[in-house]
Amino acid sequence: MLVSRSLGALGTAVLAGVILAGCSTQANRAPVEDRGQSASSSSTVDVKSLPGAENAGKPGYYTIKPGDTLIKVGLEHGQSWKDIARWSNLDNPNVIEVGQVVRVVPPGRDMASSSSGGSGRTVAPVVVGGGTAATTAPVTSTPAAPSAPVAKGADDVNFIWPASGSLIAGFDEARNKGYDISGKAGDPVVAAADGRVVYAGAGLRGYGNLIILKHNNTYLTAYAHNQSLLVKEDQSVKKGQKIAEMGSTDADRVKLHFEVRRQGKPVDPSRYLPSR
Repeated sequence: MLVSRSLGALGTAVLAGVILAGCSTQANRAPVEDRGQSASSSSTVDVKSLPGAENAGKPGYYTIKPGDTLIKVGLEHGQSWKDIARWSNLDNPNVIEVGQVVRVVPPGRDMASSSSGGSGRTVAPVVVGGGTAATTAPVTSTPAAPSAPVAKGADDVNFIWPASGSLIAGFDEARNKGYDISGKAGDPVVAAADGRVVYAGAGLRGYGNLIILKHNNTYLTAYAHNQSLLVKEDQSVKKGQKIAEMGSTDADRVKLHFEVRRQGKPVDPSRYLPSR
């Protein structure tokens, strides 16, 4: 069980379910993000004694906050939670503590110039459509205005649409971190590009049954609210391969919530998907 401990006060508040599917073939339960907790709610432990404290504030490192899990940290830094555990030399990757510092950039990379680094970086909570308490904005059928196309680069990816349904909610940086796509229960969800499964489980509140694919050092895609997951962590997948079946887990209706993340930051999918 992964336990994210808020220095003596958070433990009883966060025993909910985050699934670390990669730890075994059977899903493991661990804490989910608790939006009601504050980092100031506990300060009784000397953070200087926590693992990695000597790296606090350095580029390429991140300080664990209340509600964090390695899955959440990985998604928000564009990395696999398993890689973060390995880079951070965690004695027990199933236990992290508030104030602990983990490495979120691979060893050997120029961390000073990496946009994914920065200990203690404040990242806005992940909020997706799905009828959770954190989602209060009404669903709109009109997507946000398309952004300018992304400049081509070494890590450029040619994405395809992950489902064939119509768009029911567009990208909104404050309220919806991706696209919501309609469909029927059991409709196929496909990989938007070649990649590797870095997470498959139901561990992030608001996402339901979730798959995260890593395509290269720059891009991740996320596929939420699925009825069933058809791939496992560390599995390689091909563009167009069926990876899940559409569902309504942790959502108010059947839909696919799809995110494109560039170095961990959610970006407007309209800049990457082909026009229909």
